[in-house]
Amino acid sequence: MTNLTNGAAPLLEVQQVRKVFSGAGGMMSTQEVLALDDVSLVLQGDQAKLLTIVGESGSGKSTLARCILGLTPISGGSIRYRGQEISQMNKAELLAYRRAVQPVFQDPYSTYNPFYRIDRVLNMIVRKFKLAPSPKEASKLIDEALRAVDLRPHDVLGRYPHQLSGGERQRIMLARIYLMKPRLIIADEPISMIDAALRALFLNILLDFRDQLGISCIFITHNLATAYYLGGEIMVMCRGRSIEEGAMDSVVKEPSHPYTQLLIDSVPSQDPRNRWNSKRTTNAVEASELTFSANACVIVERCP
Repeated sequence: MTNLTNGAAPLLEVQQVRKVFSGAGGMMSTQEVLALDDVSLVLQGDQAKLLTIVGESGSGKSTLARCILGLTPISGGSIRYRGQEISQMNKAELLAYRRAVQPVFQDPYSTYNPFYRIDRVLNMIVRKFKLAPSPKEASKLIDEALRAVDLRPHDVLGRYPHQLSGGERQRIMLARIYLMKPRLIIADEPISMIDAALRALFLNILLDFRDQLGISCIFITHNLATAYYLGGEIMVMCRGRSIEEGAMDSVVKEPSHPYTQLLIDSVPSQDPRNRWNSKRTTNAVEASELTFSANACVIVERCP
């Protein structure tokens, strides 16, 4: 069996993953929904990378995230962490995987136990993973983690989650990640429910984690402007399929798929004469209005 520390294998390898949900029309329905259709991606482990997965609601982004985290079982294909299939991990290996691959979810309001003060939330991590030899060292480590995500310890420690803003709660999640030092973050629409003024701060912290701590990140968003800000690699999803991927600049500036161009054209611009150097001409049709086919391109009417 492959060890979780196998450095020769990719950090994460998703191969032809399929996910089918049944009973989509109600409890008695036999209707099936294909949420993921042969989706593949690879994150190498030689250096920290940032991959943004972008697409509309219903494209399968969040389902893919939950499958990678092991929260939703896949219907076909494989998901391997350092060469080991996550569905075949034993209890000890799964615990190690959950420490190495950490989530940041969309809703900062439902992440925490409302009866636990922030001190307890962070101290539980330190104790569970034996990150500090003494309470004094634990306190110093927690203070360091909070400052690393631009929070002042005396402003948040001793308070309950409902006493913090959405942005502060999300940064507490990042402080938790700072303490654990995972290899990979799965961030599913993490800035959609926080103030616009704090979104750039959150994104910059993720970039610092990549550059300074060597933590890779899969960032999921419907906002192409956010994806472009982060840089790195991009994968575009539509109707459960990966339709385009590559370096951020090359995909945004020279998209090869018309659906990617539709996403680019939907980004508001301060200068209507300069819309990200768009060169392709498209009709004014929403992506949700296009005709989809299960046996061809997901937007068959616009395939080149």
